[in-house]
Amino acid sequence: MIQLLQGGAYLVGGTQIIEDTQEAALAIENKTGKKVTKAEAAKQTIAYGILESHNTSGSMDKLRIKFDKLTSHDITFVGIIQTARASGLTKFPVPYVLTNCHNSLCAVGGTINEDDHMFGLTCAKKYGGVYVPPHQAVIHQFAREMLAGGGSMILGSDSHTRYGALGTMAMGEGGPELVKQLLNQTYDINMPGVVGVYLTGEPVKGVGPQDVALAIIGAVFKNGYVKNKVMEFVGPGVASLSADFRIGIDVMTTETTCLSSIWQTDDAIKEFYEIHGRKEEYKELIPGEVAYYDGMIMVDLSKIRPMIAMPFHPSNTYTIEELNSNLLDILDETEKRALVSLDGAVEFSLKDKVRDGKFYVDQGIIAGCAGGGFENICAAADILKGSYIGADGFTLSVYPASMPVYMELIKNGCAASILETGAVMKTAFCGPCFGAGDTPSHNAFSIRHSTRNFPNREGSKLQSGQIASVALMDARSIAATAANKGVLTPATEFDGELNRYQYHFDSNIYANRVFDSHGVADPDVEIQFGPNIKDWPAMGALPENLVLQVVSEIHDPVTTTDELIPSGETSSYRSNPLGLAEFTLSRKDPQYVGRAKAIQKAETERMAGGHPCTVLPQLKDVMGVIKKTFTEANHTNTGFGSTIFAVKPGDGSAREQAASCQKVLGGWANIANEYATKRYRSNLINWGMLPFLIEEGELPFSNLDYLFIPEIKKAVEEKSDEIKAYTVGQEGLTEFVLRLGELTDEERQIILKGCLINYNRV
Repeated sequence: MIQLLQGGAYLVGGTQIIEDTQEAALAIENKTGKKVTKAEAAKQTIAYGILESHNTSGSMDKLRIKFDKLTSHDITFVGIIQTARASGLTKFPVPYVLTNCHNSLCAVGGTINEDDHMFGLTCAKKYGGVYVPPHQAVIHQFAREMLAGGGSMILGSDSHTRYGALGTMAMGEGGPELVKQLLNQTYDINMPGVVGVYLTGEPVKGVGPQDVALAIIGAVFKNGYVKNKVMEFVGPGVASLSADFRIGIDVMTTETTCLSSIWQTDDAIKEFYEIHGRKEEYKELIPGEVAYYDGMIMVDLSKIRPMIAMPFHPSNTYTIEELNSNLLDILDETEKRALVSLDGAVEFSLKDKVRDGKFYVDQGIIAGCAGGGFENICAAADILKGSYIGADGFTLSVYPASMPVYMELIKNGCAASILETGAVMKTAFCGPCFGAGDTPSHNAFSIRHSTRNFPNREGSKLQSGQIASVALMDARSIAATAANKGVLTPATEFDGELNRYQYHFDSNIYANRVFDSHGVADPDVEIQFGPNIKDWPAMGALPENLVLQVVSEIHDPVTTTDELIPSGETSSYRSNPLGLAEFTLSRKDPQYVGRAKAIQKAETERMAGGHPCTVLPQLKDVMGVIKKTFTEANHTNTGFGSTIFAVKPGDGSAREQAASCQKVLGGWANIANEYATKRYRSNLINWGMLPFLIEEGELPFSNLDYLFIPEIKKAVEEKSDEIKAYTVGQEGLTEFVLRLGELTDEERQIILKGCLINYNRV
């Protein structure tokens, strides 16, 4: 189904792939009658043109991007606006949409969630933004319907900010990157590689966008084929896909760890904009006659079959047919992987769900930015029609992605077809994707057309002895399974008709409910605060030297942001930095918070003019060892804080809190063999944390060890490639080497100042 070229490739005329070999230039000349260099051809990708039009640096090697529009939801916009306010924000300089789709239930923490919403509404009025009330739309569906535009760029504080199918290059980043845009600063990156995704054929009946997406993710995640690159979808197969189908594939590109995505556009996308009353936003986008790609993923859509991503990652993919044919072997393998993911904290089993050779699941969910689209739900309704999910333990919930989609499902009868089965229709809400809605029972197995299936992301709590798990599937196969009363069933076994439904967008729903300032700020508006909305605590500048205690050591192959700061019920505290920090690593390393706070007390005492040893006596011995070699080191020039080691941290969400929670607990650094995503590393930097790298192999330190990093401030200032560090032992210091990787001049200044707030403070 999927083939990856080992090197780069040229796309000629949009239909012929020529691999980057010594014979490529001659083959291209024979085909086109022109000599084309690789450098010239690289400028002919769609991605290059969009990036060039938004770059302000004058150099296409070092980009400084200004985005056209911004978007956030209600577990990120409070912190973003609070940070920008502390830096002098007076008006949103570009359209900024504040949606309310994560904490929209207002079910946890008294008035906490609705206070955040009112904060957002009053800020939209004060600074000139757009406010989308709870239950109206999930962040990305509203952006598709109302924000996207051909050739434009959108930055969102949610990792699934992907609107490439509509001709918009969109990126999901941590909140500080949006703060920079609000302060008229730029998004600074090296020119990313561009990988072509060449589509041929067309999907067979029963195969949906999630199936295609999971097949691609399974092929490229583990080998890092598209990591921090742009995925550009091209080829004749694009025309066989509807706009909704393309959107469903596109949103899942985040799970490949790519930087962004873009698609060639055609009449199907033109019609999408026309349906939504924004025909002027359409722009035809196609690669040039000869375009060069740094890699090529070739996808034969006709060979894709219904897929399932087993716990606990979207890349753990199989065809459903393969799973059913090798059931006990694959379930046993999944249980063994769980021992690593869950650290053996609870007993996890799947084989007990096999009865008479069939795999029974407990729950189905079709929801959010991936599953809640119009065509997905219509197809599910056709498959479910005339069936009943039964009166046993299996449940099915369907969340349309926006109120306009919901209204059309009511008008065309699909909502009734779903409700007649015993399933439940709910409003636009992202909760099932991150553990704030439809949390399964203990040891239950849920199949979901959503975006992620990380450990405990569905809402169970290891610290309470709970476990449940999620597999990702397409809405069509979820419906086929539901019609079969929970027996895992691919939609290709459905022998009925899947109808084509025409979508009609009702713009009045938003016109009558969404607040739109049309860019006009009203400085006289008073921001409405709730008692849970807190300012960021003061953070100090980087000292000359650092003493760090390793307070958590994680050796999993990949550590997700959900493990660094859990989602679910903790989301209610996203507006309270210190309150949320209490949950840091709570499901992965419950000892972390206490250990971080202990060393933080020493730095707090130092910053207040006292002596750190008075609050943490063991530092006297630590400093005694250090001073034998570094005689000038003392508490006036040496800071104290914590660090964690993880092999590859930061996969998954863009949430800045995965870094900021460590920072407000006194974290000064992460040490890793590799960072899973660019956005997590950026979050560390923007919160003034050092993104250290260390070579793979035996670590020169262990958990709870103290590390000494002399002249770290000087090393950052002088752009040192290697930084000498020392493990502090009873017998003396043991030297090892850390690296910081490439940092821009601005990033170095942010680290030196202690955080982005300090860097921008007026």
